[in-house]
Amino acid sequence: MSGAAFPHLAAVRSAITALYRGLSPGTVRGFATSVLPVDVAFDDAEDLRAGVERVALVMVRHLGLPEAPVRVRFTEMPEAAWVERDGGAGGYTVDLHRRFDGQRRDIGAVLAHEVMHVYLHRAGLGLPVTAEDEILTDTAAAYLGVGWLLLDAFREDSLGSQRLGYLTPQEYGYVLARRAAVFGEDPRIWFTSPQAYEAYEAGRRLAERDAVRPPLAGGPWAARQRYAAERALAARGRAVPEAVAGGGAGYAFEQDGSGGGLTVVFGCPVCGQKLRLPVAGRSRARCGLCRTVLECDT
Repeated sequence: MSGAAFPHLAAVRSAITALYRGLSPGTVRGFATSVLPVDVAFDDAEDLRAGVERVALVMVRHLGLPEAPVRVRFTEMPEAAWVERDGGAGGYTVDLHRRFDGQRRDIGAVLAHEVMHVYLHRAGLGLPVTAEDEILTDTAAAYLGVGWLLLDAFREDSLGSQRLGYLTPQEYGYVLARRAAVFGEDPRIWFTSPQAYEAYEAGRRLAERDAVRPPLAGGPWAARQRYAAERALAARGRAVPEAVAGGGAGYAFEQDGSGGGLTVVFGCPVCGQKLRLPVAGRSRARCGLCRTVLECDT
């Protein structure tokens, strides 16, 4: 796994947990269907302002925000776009950089990020550090069904490359693959960018490893062997070497203070909530947050 490909991985995983915890598992599961390409695509002949209004409303409806008129303004600005609720007029104001008159295919991606800001603000879900809040926003967009557009905006050719948002393309792929595992929805059929497809595959491979890493049952032989070796060290009261424990294993051993023996702490592969199980062989556990039933071998 390349650090350059997944530099924000810990923050992304925390953001997924924040969605389940802050919105509720039931709310998250209400986004089982993504916005469709036919609803967010731009025709070259379509009036730009009318098209932006149309796509913004698609995002608003998908996220269950109050439907209201959309006012579009084109301006020179540092950001690609800005969306806010106009409390006085009861609508939405969309400020869009003038360059998007020539980059229509990316307008849906930009609006996905900006309307998600509105949604998270309304839900009272945000982070005080701007960089972390932007990662939360992009993760939410991808996980809640509008952010596949942000990955599809990733393109490379002989003239240069483009990516939108605050996650790397591989991190978008990781979040989309985590979503696909829960909802059974494959976003690859919507990608128009070959580079987006490749980034998704990189993210999918990592997400699939997360879904079977010990103590979850069904993990690969090498991972199970390492887990058994570390478990033996912990059972003898010896510390697991930091070089091993810090290698992305995703679990840690603790001695139960009440004398109940060794426990293993790990994250739910669906929502990331921390779980604690006694080290006692094969067992079945239910996540206390998302209620997913997990087959484990501790």
